[in-house]
Amino acid sequence: MSDQPVVLVIDDEESIQQLLAAALERDGYRVIGARDAAAGLLAVERDRPDLVLLDVMLPDLSGREVCRRIRAGSAVPIIMVSALDDEVDKVVGLELGADDYITKPFGMRELRSRVKAALRRASLAPASGAGVGDRLELDGVSLDPARRIVTVGGSVVELTYVEFELLHMLMASRGRVYSRAQLLDGVWGSSDFREPRTVDVHVRHLREKIEPSPSEPRHIQTVRGVGYRFADEW
Repeated sequence: MSDQPVVLVIDDEESIQQLLAAALERDGYRVIGARDAAAGLLAVERDRPDLVLLDVMLPDLSGREVCRRIRAGSAVPIIMVSALDDEVDKVVGLELGADDYITKPFGMRELRSRVKAALRRASLAPASGAGVGDRLELDGVSLDPARRIVTVGGSVVELTYVEFELLHMLMASRGRVYSRAQLLDGVWGSSDFREPRTVDVHVRHLREKIEPSPSEPRHIQTVRGVGYRFADEW
């Protein structure tokens, strides 16, 4: 049984499949490919990849719909790949549960960096600022970094890898205000090439899951013109 991380590439272009496979295999990953949405969804269920590189434009179903279907049953990291360098397009992908977004044409160094960062986030290593055994309990929200479990009012809340790391970073420094760039650096590994709106989308998802009233957030507060913080008082 191989310990190599498995990367699933869902893209209908053979040249892209070959290019990505060559680059990622040099980094020690096992790469499997799917040329359409149906094959990709089957591979997610059958092969349980550690990460999915998902093209937005597929012949049988949009990549956004594939992302939505994957996210409905799996927390596997998803990096959307698109030829459309449009902020709205990126935000839509993130809204559907993608962890990151990269635009064609892209450099292999950038892609490999994003894959590495996504797999690192998913490796069950705790975020900086708290040790493995340091359970955080603030205002009815409990985060256990060792078991990667979050509860609100005693009920377990399902978070994606990115949502967990974002919440962990905020809770570990309660009251500290983080800029979007700092959150991108801390959670995604770098703020380079990434839209600040990426943070806003994931914060909104977090609020929908942990806040009593997401439109009037009690825990994750916006500091206008700066960024976000986890409330130090209420």
